[in-house]
Order: sequence, then C-alpha cells, then structure tokens
Amino acid sequence: MVEVVVAGAGIVGLATAYELTRRGHGVTVLEKESEIAQHQTGRNSGVIHSGLYYAPGSLKARLGTAGAASMRDFAVEHGVPVEICGKLVVATKPEQLPALEKLQERGQANGVPLRRITPSEAKEFEPNVSCVAALRVETTGIVDYVGVCRTLASLIIEGGGRLVTGTEIVGIDARPGGVTVVAADGEHRADRFVNCAGLQSDRLARLAGLDPDVRIVPFRGEYFELKPAYENLVQGLIYPVPDPTLPFLGVHLTKMINGGVHAGPNAVLALAREGYSWRTVKPKDVADYLRWPGLWRLGRRYWRTGIGEVARSLSHKRFLASLRELVPELPDDSLEPAPAGVRAQALRRDGSMLDDFAYLRAPGQIHVLNAPSPAATASLEIGRTIADEVDRL
Repeated sequence: MVEVVVAGAGIVGLATAYELTRRGHGVTVLEKESEIAQHQTGRNSGVIHSGLYYAPGSLKARLGTAGAASMRDFAVEHGVPVEICGKLVVATKPEQLPALEKLQERGQANGVPLRRITPSEAKEFEPNVSCVAALRVETTGIVDYVGVCRTLASLIIEGGGRLVTGTEIVGIDARPGGVTVVAADGEHRADRFVNCAGLQSDRLARLAGLDPDVRIVPFRGEYFELKPAYENLVQGLIYPVPDPTLPFLGVHLTKMINGGVHAGPNAVLALAREGYSWRTVKPKDVADYLRWPGLWRLGRRYWRTGIGEVARSLSHKRFLASLRELVPELPDDSLEPAPAGVRAQALRRDGSMLDDFAYLRAPGQIHVLNAPSPAATASLEIGRTIADEVDRL
C-alpha cells in the first residue's frame, strides 16, 4: 500500500483521493478551510458540461465528455440531486453564426450529441429566448456539486482514508523515498504527494521546491439570481456563443438544481486569490501576480475586454443588458445579487492562458496546476488520471 497526502478538499482533490482509496492506497486529505468545497467547487452554476467547447484531443475534451456521463451516473447511484435538462447555445446576431458553426463542428468532433435548430425551434425549449440560430445540446445537466463532495468525503473515510480540515500546509519536504508535508496540525509523512489546491496550487508547487512555468491568476465571476417572480422566464440553460479567444463562456442563464435561476458570471481580475468582492484585497496576492510578466502581456492583449468586464461588474444596468441579449423580456428589477466565485486560471510567462487541464510531475509528487471549468464535470475522470500517475511514480 502506498501512503498519499492530497492537498485540497475541493471536488478534484476529493475525487482523486476517492480513486486512490478505491485502489487500496492509504490517503490523507488536508484542507486549509474548516469545511470542504469552499471555493471553486461550491461557487459555480452547478452545470454538468457536455464537452462541447474544448479542442478535440485535449484533456478537457476527453475527460469532460467522459465526465458528463460518469458524474451523472455517480450522482444517480449515490442519491445526489441531478437533472439532465439540456441547454441552448444561442447566436443573437448574424455575425455570430460562423462561430456557432465552428462550435457545432467542435462538439461533433468530441462526440457530443447536438443539433442546429431554428429560432422557432429554440422557442419550443425557451419561449422567451432571442436568437437567429441555436445549438441544442441534450447531455448538459445540473447537479449539486457540494452534495457530490460530501458523498466523496464519506466514501473516502469509509475506504480507510482521513480528511483533515482547518489545517494549512506550510512546508513540503520531498526526498528520495518519501515526502513530509508540514501542516498546522503537525507533520504528515507519505510516499506520494498530490497537490489539488486550486487557487493555491502554484504556491504549493513552489513550496515543494519546484518552479512551475505558470502562475495562478484569480478571476472573479460575479453572479446574480432571477427573483422568484421572474424565474419562469427561463426553463433550463441558455448560453451565448463564447469568444473563441478567451477561456470564459460569457454571461449565461442557468436553472439550478435546488431551485432558482443563476445569471452570470462576468470575469474580472480579483484583488486576492480568494477575493469574492472588490472589498477583499490582499497585497501579497496582488504583488504575486503583478510580478508575473504574463499578466502584463495578457493586459496589453485584452485591455479593451478587461475594461468592459470591469464596467459590467460596476454597473447593474450593463450586466442586465448582457442578459437581455439572451432573454429580452427580463424586467429592470429582475435580478438580485448572488455569491461570487473565483476561477483559478493558470497564466504562462508569455501572457497566454493555459486552456487545458495541466499537471506537473516530480519525484514522488503530482501538482495539478490548471483545473478550471469543466473540472467539476470531469472530476471523477481527473481523479482516475491522477491516480494512474501516482501508480506510475
């Protein structure tokens, strides 16, 4: 039996730990927060993505498409609320039609069940939607990801693993034959170390003596919800045609598994790794990414987009205008604030955003350095992939 310490009790860390316990390994999960799934996992729209958006052959395409099925099956098996409701991706202007066609081709290459539909057909699914054409994607769903995490945590403990919350990792000493992880509750000695720390993942890699060629840059996604009186304006999931040059899907409307309709998110640079509002500022975090040349190169390339996102963040009217491109009938008073999320985006030195899942191997260690959306969808598949890497170390 191999002893493994896993850093992070978000859905990727828990899925990895679960798979390792299934294979008979001894597992200890360390989480700095007092509860599991406190960051990216617990602050998203709860969507099971279909694999539509991702470059054919990429990890996102392969693991995301497989994950759409495995996440659904896991939820059904363990009684976690899940619904495969399908979604619409809508072109609201004629100039978006070429991008919609390319998205359709990409989805077909990834084996995603989808079809192009007319505006009148789109209204059969979403009577209040506005579009010139749309894609209907049947395998997209919604799920309670926090519920999935609670189930995974229970299965890890049932399988003989340990879950330690409220303990921050402050040191990692990797030597031939083993790894010592120093945390707030003491030392944890293991044969292997797996870093699934999300927003802190590059820092843990550096703490382990590595020099990853990316930095985590936090992008806050701000959400609203439709007020109950207007929830009937949206029946399922409505997405815009995304900007193909950016790894964000644009402001969208999504029915939630526990009721209500989520609206958002935008994407603005956060002022802390876990900065869920403009008021949360951590100078150490800001200095960390300001020192990274990739951020300045990204800013020069996308400054206009950045200004637009900040303007939408600061203006309720602009945010609502983006949503009205999808559903014009949304009234002025239809939105109420909802908790924001922060995306851990890996950024290269040249200013390019790492678009695929990525992990770094080192003797006795695996560091997951980029696992943004659709990582929750693909988490069980990512866990199997990382467990395979651990077995090969």
